[in-house]
Amino acid sequence: MKSNQAIYVTQPYLPPLEEFIPYLQSIWNNKILTNAGPFHQQLEQQLCEHLGVEHISLFTSGTIALVTALQALQVTGEVITTPYSFVATAHSLLWNGIKPVFVDIDPRTLNLDPAKIEAAITPKTSAILPVHVYGHPCDVEAIQRVADRHGLKVIYDAAHAFGVTGHQGSVLKHGDLSVLSFHATKVFNTFEGGAIVCDDAAMKQRIDQLKNFGFVDEVTVVAPGINGKMSEVNAAFGLLQLKHMKEVIARRREIDGVYRTRLAGVSGIRCLSTAGETQANYAYFPILIEDEFPIRRDALYQRLKDGGIHVRRYFYPLISDFPMYQGLESAQREHLPVAADASDRVLCLPIYPALAKQDQERVISIIEGVRP
Repeated sequence: MKSNQAIYVTQPYLPPLEEFIPYLQSIWNNKILTNAGPFHQQLEQQLCEHLGVEHISLFTSGTIALVTALQALQVTGEVITTPYSFVATAHSLLWNGIKPVFVDIDPRTLNLDPAKIEAAITPKTSAILPVHVYGHPCDVEAIQRVADRHGLKVIYDAAHAFGVTGHQGSVLKHGDLSVLSFHATKVFNTFEGGAIVCDDAAMKQRIDQLKNFGFVDEVTVVAPGINGKMSEVNAAFGLLQLKHMKEVIARRREIDGVYRTRLAGVSGIRCLSTAGETQANYAYFPILIEDEFPIRRDALYQRLKDGGIHVRRYFYPLISDFPMYQGLESAQREHLPVAADASDRVLCLPIYPALAKQDQERVISIIEGVRP
């Protein structure tokens, strides 16, 4: 039977409700709702084990985690970053009074191009803020070489990169800090949430202080921190989610494989490679609409939408196109030709564990059926 229900790019994975009830009952019984309660502590420990990292600090959102990561490293002045990301990446800089400096992206990976970074460095540059776009790892070694030559910090926006590993292990172990998002649309979610990954106990302590208003103890405040603490309800949902990650990733891998097989023969459709991962998380399925395809990206976007398939032009517009960034010299499109081109061509297709096979077939059939 053909499904006529609307299909979205992603949907949160929701384990059976009855599995969540005991967690809620425990919260009600112990009356601890926040402030690093037992579920919060358990989730931090289990995430370190699951992700293969030394330390992790949970946050109420990935955006607050980004803002805090910059504060923890005392980043100031200018930071080199990508225009091809969600706006929170650059917004976190503005919140800290830091000037974003946009650099173009690699045409193959759509990640920040390491070869373009050095030319953008000035005496005011203090850090690099790359993004593992769609969960595909940046060229972390090349970026680190540039950072080391110029004495710069590196903070990775790893919002899409939960569980991703490369030839050196977890991608979250690179740079000075990595920041995760646990928003409802992510591979792993806590309804809303995020985290900072670090490899130093002293840094974790500083981060934990900053996310709790700067408190060290009941009467001592050492920094103008913020309320970034994750609640016990969010942490409990995260613990439940972790139990299902193996099946979640397996289903995403299956959907990814079907798209790649079926779209490989469609002229003008380019699927991004996952060659940089030894373990991918299949967070998104972006395609680029090349000139050989019979219609332009926006026309295909509308045709899919008319068929009840709500794909996303992710990322469009570029961050640098928004009003609060347009006045920056580095934001001008002539300086960002690869990012501008990708932004005008990209579509992210639906991928989530509950995506029915017949619904994926609807998506593919519309793309295959496009004629000049």
